[in-house]
Amino acid sequence: MSVFNTSEKGISTFFLTGIPGVEHAHFWVSIPICIMYLVAILGNCTILFLIKTETSLHEPMYYLLSMLAFSDLGLSISSLPTMLRVFLFNATGISSDACFAQEFFIHGFSAVESSVLLVMAIDRFVAIHDPLRYTSIFTPNRVFKTGFVLATLCILLVLPFPFMLKRLKFCKKSILSHSYCLHQDVMKLACSDNRINIIYGFLVALLSLLNLVFISVSYVLILKIVLGITSHKGRLKVLNTCFSHICAVFIFYVPIITLAALHRFAKNASPVIRVIIADIFLLVPPLMNPIVYSVKSQQIKNVILAKLCEKQH
Repeated sequence: MSVFNTSEKGISTFFLTGIPGVEHAHFWVSIPICIMYLVAILGNCTILFLIKTETSLHEPMYYLLSMLAFSDLGLSISSLPTMLRVFLFNATGISSDACFAQEFFIHGFSAVESSVLLVMAIDRFVAIHDPLRYTSIFTPNRVFKTGFVLATLCILLVLPFPFMLKRLKFCKKSILSHSYCLHQDVMKLACSDNRINIIYGFLVALLSLLNLVFISVSYVLILKIVLGITSHKGRLKVLNTCFSHICAVFIFYVPIITLAALHRFAKNASPVIRVIIADIFLLVPPLMNPIVYSVKSQQIKNVILAKLCEKQH
């Protein structure tokens, strides 16, 4: 007999959480959330369209940006259904299979984004450290192969998650902490042994943390090169090429680290703060990355302005 049934031995439905204490205002909260999702999806689709259609953007850096936009788009689409159901219709119930599928896609696209941010950091280091060999090292073919390998590894890495949750038994607790499903959140509700889930989840989190460590090392090396430049204008010019990527790294990792710190060191923190930070993790990076790159990348800005001028004429 399946452990996911309506008998006393198991439950088949989980219940998501909106913002505790303001359930009466969820409809009004849903309005900015809808706007953020709309802007995020439109922005990332625009980035993908521009990079695909404009030959001036057919460069390794922009191919990596398209991978980042694709992962952001995946994160938005993966979390959109449940968040809107919770805030717009106050429908908090979700079947176990749908929950496990959602957490697979959310963790998968998060892993892809983390890996792409690492490759982008290496891209910036090579471009600054050895600009003459940059085009021979970061060829389009290598970028595509790297993207394919990373995506495959990330999928394989998080693929065990839903199956590991499927083997657990859920008896009494069915209320999740967020408005979407996460592996660590679901496994805490199990009434059977979840040690394997804890160990494997820790290893996956450790790999993501290693990505951040390698990104930090890349920027330490970049900073060392920048400090060796005598011209102040030259330093600013080099740092400006990294600004968009630095913003993307902060936007992605700050909510994750903050949420992990709250769970680890501030267990008595308000649930409202945890829910808001968890929602920021999925809402803000897909929203802000296209905006940051559109504003700070001169080539993308020129392409957008050219498109707008064409429509006006």
